[in-house]
Amino acid sequence: MDSPVRIPYESFIKIDRKTETPIYLQIANQLINAIQRGFLPFGTKLPGTRTFSEMLDIHRNTAVAVYDELSAQGWTESLPNRGTFIIGKEQEKPVEINNFEQKSLQNYPKTTGFSFKTSNILDNPFEHSNCDYVFNDGVPDIRLTQIGQHSRFYSSILKRKSNQKISGHYNHDGSEFFKEHLSRYLNLSRGLPISKNNLLITRSTEMSIYIVSEILLSAGDVVLVGALSYFSVNMIFMKAGVQMVSIPIDEDGIIVESVREACKKQKIRMLYLTPHHHYPTTVALSAQRRFELLELSQEYGFIILEDDYDYEFHYDKSPILPLASADTSGMVIYIGSFGKSLAPGFRTGFIVAPENLMSEMRKYLGIIDRQGDILMERALGEMIAEGEINRYLKKSLKVYQERRDYLCTLLQDSLDDLVTFRKPSGGLAIWLEWKVPVNLMQLSRNCARDNLFIPKTLLYQNKELTAMRLGFGDLNADEMQKSVEVFSKNAKLIS
Repeated sequence: MDSPVRIPYESFIKIDRKTETPIYLQIANQLINAIQRGFLPFGTKLPGTRTFSEMLDIHRNTAVAVYDELSAQGWTESLPNRGTFIIGKEQEKPVEINNFEQKSLQNYPKTTGFSFKTSNILDNPFEHSNCDYVFNDGVPDIRLTQIGQHSRFYSSILKRKSNQKISGHYNHDGSEFFKEHLSRYLNLSRGLPISKNNLLITRSTEMSIYIVSEILLSAGDVVLVGALSYFSVNMIFMKAGVQMVSIPIDEDGIIVESVREACKKQKIRMLYLTPHHHYPTTVALSAQRRFELLELSQEYGFIILEDDYDYEFHYDKSPILPLASADTSGMVIYIGSFGKSLAPGFRTGFIVAPENLMSEMRKYLGIIDRQGDILMERALGEMIAEGEINRYLKKSLKVYQERRDYLCTLLQDSLDDLVTFRKPSGGLAIWLEWKVPVNLMQLSRNCARDNLFIPKTLLYQNKELTAMRLGFGDLNADEMQKSVEVFSKNAKLIS
């Protein structure tokens, strides 16, 4: 067995004196790592604590603490008048303990030792860039969020003794206080005649749709979506193994007659809609079509999954109430996000459904998000109760409306001969269709060279359509002007 002095401990034990982890524990963990990987096999004698402390330039008491930790965890044993030895199973062929630098004990395996199922359906579609200017999907500007005010709500709740008891408890049902105030808020703002018992609080719209699909969809079910639809939701449906059928969209939203024809041909399990601002075209589903879809749902028995995408952002007039507000037969499941205009950490998702379905969904939420975030939900509930949500939303809507109008003016002035668009009544993006043939991927690459990033998820191009979705929410006037200048210049060069 190798002599203790021949083992180059200092080459594989690295001490970080700036971290909060005690030095003795850092060393003990690295020695255990070496034992587990066979570099310090059964029977290896460790050097005396004085020698060990000199080798690593540590206090002898630290070395004693290291050996005590190894003994306490059952990795070593001390024999009177003989020393401290590694214990465990004897290896048939000890691992070489030369070249520790090349055989770094810190390297985690790059691959698994077993096979597993992979899926390209869930490949991340999002791109990132270092460009100074970005046209995104239509997200709020975090620079407008009153993070200090939001943080004060949360900090105040953390300091209350009455909340300290619940902060460490699991409660996937969510904060009852938040659900009470959110149900009232949704009743007043969206006409949903619900109570807290009809609410499930989730982390995001995607989590909501995942839970719904797990409970209500089976492989082979037919789900209707818009001919252009939200790609993240499509990924969830594809992973569930359903058959998706595209329904055409026009200036009044999804075409109801096409839905009817689909129902006549086969059994439809679900229709997924973003009726307030259809994703990605931003058109609103007309009131007449909403009533017709509710009637069709009752007639043919399909579920309507209503996603209130961008419901908070409307400018010119009051938005049409959701389908769920007029549903008397329990055919609509309403999902959405709350606080999208707030700082990212203060946003949450929710599901509205009849109580019998809600009880089943709580079981699934208890598996994937058992702990929840009771304190954050309490803060959001108080922001509703004190009117903070309404005050902030009213202020931010004015800014977003000005940005919408300014982007429309810039596009009209610089690209009127190349593109066509309608000023959206709400939301944070504009749907732009091209009048002339343009290679959108080439346009995106050219703009990137001029410091403007246009992600591929915003580009829609096939034989019948050449279009883009341009977000304006997080661009101020100066950023918008410079972005459109680059965009316009490159569009004219390749058109």
